[in-house]
Amino acid sequence: MFCHQCEQTAKGTGCTVRGVCGKKPEVAALQDLLVHALKGLSLVASEGRGVGVVDREVDRFTAEGLFSTLTNVNFDPQRFVDFIERAVSLSAAMKEKVKEAGGRVDFADASASFVPAPGLEALVAQGEEIGQPWDKNAAPDIQSLQQTMLFGLKGLAAYTHHAAILEQEDDEVYAFIYEALVSLTLEKQINLDEWVKLVLKVGEINLQAMALLDAGNTGTFGHPVPTEVPLGHKKGKCLLVSGHDLKDLQRILEQTAGKGVYVYTHGEMLPAHGYPELKKYDHLYGHFGTAWQNQKKEFAQFPGAIVMTTNCIQEPQDAYLGNIFTTAMVGWPGAVHLQDGDFTPAIEKALAMPGFDADVDQGSVLVGFARNTVLGVADKVIDAVKAGAIKHFFLVGGCDGAKAGRSYYTEFVEKAPGDTVILTLACGKFRFFDKKLGDIGGIPRLLDMGQCNDAYSAIQVAVALANAFNCGVNDLPLTLILSWYEQKACAILLSLFHLGVKNIHLGPSLPAFITPNILDFLVKTFDIKPISTPDEDLAAILNK
Repeated sequence: MFCHQCEQTAKGTGCTVRGVCGKKPEVAALQDLLVHALKGLSLVASEGRGVGVVDREVDRFTAEGLFSTLTNVNFDPQRFVDFIERAVSLSAAMKEKVKEAGGRVDFADASASFVPAPGLEALVAQGEEIGQPWDKNAAPDIQSLQQTMLFGLKGLAAYTHHAAILEQEDDEVYAFIYEALVSLTLEKQINLDEWVKLVLKVGEINLQAMALLDAGNTGTFGHPVPTEVPLGHKKGKCLLVSGHDLKDLQRILEQTAGKGVYVYTHGEMLPAHGYPELKKYDHLYGHFGTAWQNQKKEFAQFPGAIVMTTNCIQEPQDAYLGNIFTTAMVGWPGAVHLQDGDFTPAIEKALAMPGFDADVDQGSVLVGFARNTVLGVADKVIDAVKAGAIKHFFLVGGCDGAKAGRSYYTEFVEKAPGDTVILTLACGKFRFFDKKLGDIGGIPRLLDMGQCNDAYSAIQVAVALANAFNCGVNDLPLTLILSWYEQKACAILLSLFHLGVKNIHLGPSLPAFITPNILDFLVKTFDIKPISTPDEDLAAILNK
């Protein structure tokens, strides 16, 4: 196997024996084979668009399939067998429609005529033979751009899927997913400059996908409002919800109503407490645990059922494997997978387990500072900046991970001067989310803006402040201090590049799939910087 799509890839170069994430070689081979099958499906679907053949089932499946290959999503080999077979079945049906409409269905790339081998072992061997879905014969810089494009595309596909669940879709987004996958085939050979443009277009379309998801979340659950979230627990039966999917959380709250089960959030579900249509449920009590990489220790201590709604699952320990339930794209061998929005098995498990034996107060954290809340006090923020009370804004966020070097982000926030404000989002916040930083004229110094996809909300705030100060975003007293781990972070970073945002400090390490020449281009074009030490970076930023 070979996989280097996440930040913690082995030795900073690539996992070749077993994924650091827990991915086995057979799963890696099946993921590569699924992307190969999706390339073939994309060739037909893209051709279909040219002759008026559009199939929304195919659109959604392509996004779902890509999402399932994202880090820490699906580790179940049989689920990938099903995905691969469905991709080929949909491709065959799509060819008939396209041919009937007068479109072309004969393509040079092997993915278009791909026939899956019978059985799991044969499919794994087929995946190993075909290998990674980029051009292994291309120059290193071209391969680097292909990989960057593909990994960003996986993040884009995840946000597209999240938005579709909330009935927010855009044909342009699906059309681009096909365009990007087709670019990895023999049907379309492009040069270095064209690859750079395509990579940046991933960022452009990802921004559209995040806007769709934002519209779905706020249109369905209301705009987040500042909310205190308990970090302790209540005596009684309990169910923990992790991941990102607010719709699944809503279903769980509806289905547990009146059953004596307290529902807790975990990881990126923390911001859910700020949404009016979710916080109205009295049995949505608090938040348990921290970021995804700590779940083995934390889940073993949770005395109830656990539902994983999207990416972030780690290999469950035997002690709690029987308590874990997965849904949507998430999968782990041996864990019960829930379908059709029916969470009855998880609820029954929660009722059968002991639950917490006493009330425990462990303090609270404040969430709900998405764009509506922040822009609602924009006049105070602007006045504070003009008066010198606020000297600088730091957006410190992104993905958390297990590396010791990520303590940088905790130290950075702790050392940031008292006249600065920390905006944060995604699970990177768990390095400092419970710090009591005080306020500046009633404005909290630590503002939790939400999940990773709420980077869209942060961008809207930055644009609004730039307009208020009659300057560009890069002229604001604002610096982005970002941590990355997986492919959603890649997509967001590409969106920032598309917007021309500069002076981003990125860590804890740079992507293994970026060649020196591509890194040099990013440094010269976007002034991107690797993090150094909190003291050095703060001094460099604040003394400009």
